[in-house]
Amino acid sequence: MGYYIQVEPSVRVFVEDLNPAGSKTIFLVHGWPGNHNLFEYQLNLLPRLGYRCVAMDCRGFGLSDRPFWGYGYDRLADDIRVVVDTLQLNGFTLGGHSTGGAIAIRYMARHGGYGVGKLALFAAAAPSLIQRPGFPYGIQKQAVLDIIQGTQTDRPQMLRNFGNTISYHPVSAAFSDWIFQLGLQAASWATAAIANTWLEEALFDDMAKINVPTLILHGLDDRVCLFPLAVEQNRGIRGSKLVAFHQCGHFLFYDQMDAFNKELIAFTEDS
Repeated sequence: MGYYIQVEPSVRVFVEDLNPAGSKTIFLVHGWPGNHNLFEYQLNLLPRLGYRCVAMDCRGFGLSDRPFWGYGYDRLADDIRVVVDTLQLNGFTLGGHSTGGAIAIRYMARHGGYGVGKLALFAAAAPSLIQRPGFPYGIQKQAVLDIIQGTQTDRPQMLRNFGNTISYHPVSAAFSDWIFQLGLQAASWATAAIANTWLEEALFDDMAKINVPTLILHGLDDRVCLFPLAVEQNRGIRGSKLVAFHQCGHFLFYDQMDAFNKELIAFTEDS
């Protein structure tokens, strides 16, 4: 069941809400530059196991409205809060991939983890996607500047280049085209704005404010959000559990689908 939720007077986000009567709820936040369909191979499975799955298209992406402004982590976290309030969610697992993981961390800090029982981070772009003074673990700032430049001059080629970095195992041409099309659905200005947020924002202080059980899943061969980011998340989030996937790139929910689903389900079931 898909519908729109108004998060600002002129902005609606699209939400897929599968199996609303499910006994446990997982709220999934996608990464850049895709949309909720990136979780297709979890949305096919989890409702059959009794889960309610809520998957939102972030503003500017997928079927959500595409305002020119509002792509900082605060506003994106506030959008999640509106969805949580509207659906009256409580005790749910909040899961975020890549930039979605960064947004989830900001939600936990900014909104005190409102309604969240557990947090799951999948190749999260945190605490900083890029290297900074005293933080040598991310990608080079120039790589993000190149993404912004490519978005503004030849977005299809930029998306193709990005698509070549996300998997460890070879994927079919059809799968690659599908990922490419998901990226094209986004607004170009939203695509560039999120990349600019990677440059301007970091989440070092946010991690210390997380006080729920947290699972960190990350591929050792991730070329987008490098594995040392997961190590820093594990250090910065009290009591968190880090699971490293071998032979696994950035799209870990596909690269290691069975292992990913197994770990996520076990985490949500663990009391």
